[in-house]
Amino acid sequence: MDNAHAGRIEVTELSKRFGGLQAVNGLSFVAEPGRVTGFLGPNGSGKTTTLSVLLGLVRPDSGSATIGGVPYTSLERPALTVGASLSADFHAAHTGRAHLDIVRRAIGVPATAVSEKLDLVGLSAAADRKTGGYSLGMRQRLALAAALLGDPQVLILDEPINGLDPEGIHWIRSLLKHLAAEGKTVLLSSHLLSEVQQTVDDVVVIRRGELAFAGPLSELQQGNKERTVLVSALDQAALARALELSGGRVHGVRGDLMRVVGLAPEAIGQMSLETAIPLSHLSVEESELEQSFLELIEGSERPHTRREGGSDPDAPAANEGGAA
Repeated sequence: MDNAHAGRIEVTELSKRFGGLQAVNGLSFVAEPGRVTGFLGPNGSGKTTTLSVLLGLVRPDSGSATIGGVPYTSLERPALTVGASLSADFHAAHTGRAHLDIVRRAIGVPATAVSEKLDLVGLSAAADRKTGGYSLGMRQRLALAAALLGDPQVLILDEPINGLDPEGIHWIRSLLKHLAAEGKTVLLSSHLLSEVQQTVDDVVVIRRGELAFAGPLSELQQGNKERTVLVSALDQAALARALELSGGRVHGVRGDLMRVVGLAPEAIGQMSLETAIPLSHLSVEESELEQSFLELIEGSERPHTRREGGSDPDAPAANEGGAA
């Protein structure tokens, strides 16, 4: 692995056709170490094909996909560099522990790693049950445990939140953020922005195999010019006055939260500091952010990307129930 690009995922002008279907067309993006990157798009938009090329499972027609500056198949010990989960399907007759033991033998890690990862993903109590009796959420946890067995620098996960219950979603968000804070590169796909918006730092949005957006989540939020911010404080009346003096407009309430337009969340946070009005809640209204995402995947916005070095390529237009 090139030390100058250690852990960096880079996809450059990637194209792949299956018969008459152009699955991916001229796709370019990067995922950086120390950040969680969401790879978003509708079902059938080319996400799984792209991840399969990244992992050396599919040969591209043109372009490249590299990890640490080299293709996956050229990595010295790929399974210890990259942990991946493209499926949560397992041999139904194997126990969770047996599956991980098979994987750890194949990649050459100590037997102790199996119990460590089972404990990490919360499956220790179900480790000796056959996976045929696992819920989807439990299978997702087992797939993640397998991906983490070799303590990889890079994680590539296809729809890892699918099937998790609310507690499981909170758990995986915390885990992925922790792994990124350790300097690891985390790339996860989803067809729903709402699933990952509290997890990711950056987003790559594709539609029909082509790039629609790549950049920090905050830039996608800024794409909706009249964002609605949800905010509250112990002294709501004082907060409302301060917001209006700062140029914000209060457009009603949602529960205990005021709906504010005309001010960015950052500006409201700064106003809170300057006026000594502590906030108890501050967020962008999900529907506004989701609208920006929907506009991108439906093709009503111009493709946009922010690439390192200033270049701007012109891309063509279940429930967990029963988890122990």
